[in-house]
Amino acid sequence: MIDTNVKYGILGLARSGIAAAYKIKDMGGNAFLSDLLPAEKIEAAEALKRDFECEFGEHSDKLLECDVWIVSPGIPLNAPIITKGKQAGIRMISEIEFGWQIKAADSKVIAITGSNGKSTTASLIYHILKSMNKKCILAGNIGDAFCSFPIHKTGIEYIVLEISSFQLDLITSFSPHIAVLLNLSPDHLNRYKGFADYCNSKMRIFRYQTVKDFAVLYLDSEEIVRRADNLKAWKLYFSKEATNAPAYLDGKFIHLGEYQMSIYDVPIKGPHNHLNAMAALLCAQALELDIPKTMHAIKSFSALPHRLEYVDCVNGVNFYNDSKATNTDSVRSALESFERPIRIILGGSDKGEDYAQITKSLQDHAIRAYITGDSRYKMQQAWLGKVPLVLVEDFEDCVRIAFDEATIGDYIVLSPACASYDKFKNFEHRGDTFKEIVRKIKREKEQA
Repeated sequence: MIDTNVKYGILGLARSGIAAAYKIKDMGGNAFLSDLLPAEKIEAAEALKRDFECEFGEHSDKLLECDVWIVSPGIPLNAPIITKGKQAGIRMISEIEFGWQIKAADSKVIAITGSNGKSTTASLIYHILKSMNKKCILAGNIGDAFCSFPIHKTGIEYIVLEISSFQLDLITSFSPHIAVLLNLSPDHLNRYKGFADYCNSKMRIFRYQTVKDFAVLYLDSEEIVRRADNLKAWKLYFSKEATNAPAYLDGKFIHLGEYQMSIYDVPIKGPHNHLNAMAALLCAQALELDIPKTMHAIKSFSALPHRLEYVDCVNGVNFYNDSKATNTDSVRSALESFERPIRIILGGSDKGEDYAQITKSLQDHAIRAYITGDSRYKMQQAWLGKVPLVLVEDFEDCVRIAFDEATIGDYIVLSPACASYDKFKNFEHRGDTFKEIVRKIKREKEQA
């Protein structure tokens, strides 16, 4: 339950902020809502005005009258309003932390973070639990917000949460029964002081766990292993190299104790997804689920949209949409997921990464790189003279040029290594636009 004497300030009125506001209202609490965007830019503004005290187009000093702020993950922690709130001594939490504080005691939380693979692994764990008729929800950084579900009521057995580093920055007690850290690679360096700061943010997922909890960790990551020494939770490692890990890859088989599963039974493409499957299996083991049934459930899982999603074949050329690949490490995984070199489309809104770190992967796995978006000149500087490049400003022109240069059997893969905000609302909008361009090309070829 919540303390109805506490006044909550909601900073940022995207889905998590709105969900938290209505949860507070439903539980008899008091919330003041604030967003820098004008009301006409917020779809739910009229309903929010009816139901709450609100302000739009500013973060005013009215917020300083609140006791606790629930801060949207999209608001940088060096924003002027955050600095002002800290100086005033206001407690600040994330919607994930608020949800944890009000959730019923009988539900177990499984939280997944990492630079890449969070959505796939969270969805896979949820799929396994649903296949076993468990009462569970999937929320957080995927789908609906944590607080949009009746989490304060009993009856939900498992809560599967995809968690971003931004959501972890303002936790103060969040303690999942199982916390998964899939990997660490440079990302969001436009928000953090550096890679070490970003890694430390990810490690916060384990901070409040106890000896009764579990930490699922990637053994092959030096950054993870050297930070894991002081964890209180029971550590379960997965690896593609170390055969002494609780879950490991040996040739074409995933091993978990006495059980093994062929990688060809994992329906999601690429070696990175074999690691995601191992993480999901370790979660099942920690929950004492039937492992053969778990492996059987994995076989029926479908890949999520925008993650190495097969789109279509046009005149013998195969298109894949990997729009969710918003950093270099995810692009490296995409490059390694195909048995022959690909034509790769890269570029978008730069997040401060060093693109040169995937030069070798591009040389080994790409016929040509087609670069577009705001980051195209930075990418050109990194790869000029080292990787065959085509620089194209317009996104559709970029896709069409890749197709015109392709031959039968080629793969054209959108895997940008960047955020999408230079030209699109989000990565979904970018991926959907890519798919529509492919459909348009196919219609034109069929009519020719």
